[in-house]
Amino acid sequence: MPTILVNPLNESIRTQRPAARRLDRLAGKTLGLLDISKPGGSMYLDHLGKLLEAHYGVGQIVRAVKPTFTKPAPEAVLSQLIGAGCAAVIEALAD
Repeated sequence: MPTILVNPLNESIRTQRPAARRLDRLAGKTLGLLDISKPGGSMYLDHLGKLLEAHYGVGQIVRAVKPTFTKPAPEAVLSQLIGAGCAAVIEALAD
């Protein structure tokens, strides 16, 4: 039986964008940690947040949670991260 590969992306048109600028440092920055609601994600982000503060001097960690991993983050979740002044956001996948 032949192997059939299926593209997991939908057919919507995507525009190319330049990559975000890298931060010059993490010390003193506000970082967002976005939990996508998969099992284990919150434990992973707990540990990651502690490491970022202890080893890189991150100033503040802002946590946000998507209601479901199957859809993009709602505007309210994105507004929370933007409103907190996050210099960067780390999205966690786990299982």
